[in-house]
Amino acid sequence: MRALITRPRADADALALALESRGLEIMLEPLLDIRPIPGAAADLSGVQAILVTSANGIRALASTSARRDLPVWAVGDATAGEARNLGFDRVESAGGDVESLIALVTARVDRAGGILLHPSAHDVAGELAALLTGRGFAVRRCLLYEARPAKSFTPQLIEAWRARRIDIALFFSPRTAATFVRLARSAGLDGAGVSAYALSPAVAGTLASLPWGAVRVAGQPTQEALLAAIDADIAARPAAN
Repeated sequence: MRALITRPRADADALALALESRGLEIMLEPLLDIRPIPGAAADLSGVQAILVTSANGIRALASTSARRDLPVWAVGDATAGEARNLGFDRVESAGGDVESLIALVTARVDRAGGILLHPSAHDVAGELAALLTGRGFAVRRCLLYEARPAKSFTPQLIEAWRARRIDIALFFSPRTAATFVRLARSAGLDGAGVSAYALSPAVAGTLASLPWGAVRVAGQPTQEALLAAIDADIAARPAAN
């Protein structure tokens, strides 16, 4: 089996290793190019904690500031792990999606304690700042990087797709899924015969406009849950004679 990984390159390595350990071949096709915004820096004055909804956000912040003393509230375990790897030692994971992060912050953070800083790109999933502001928190969103969508598929992907050499494709965000759908239509490709694995119902919904062999949704919005869905499908396959 061959798996297509569509994640940005910095996020793909651990996923590739996990899939290779399951006996899958890997094809990497990053559909978003993560680039720092030149000259961008975070204003940390009055900030009591950092909110991160992606590993890219905490990487961007860490590259522009040497401070590691502020607590970090992360959307999920992978993002929390990246924060710890970058030297932040007070890190909490919501273990899910933006709604989980909002619930965790609402339950655990003092509204009067100061500003919550959200390092992000221009386009983000969910309305984190608006929803928390509506609950009485002060949120400062800081644009530190860009996530530029790919303009076309590589010739290698188009050739492999047309030759039916891709068995499964993994999608982690609605924006990545939308980019894939747009580029597939432009290249005259569809998903017939390929199983798409989506991190969330929102991602699956974005993929739905293309025909697929199947669309699977992770039981929780985590990489571990997405891999568990793949494991279940591999286990259910008839044994080769």
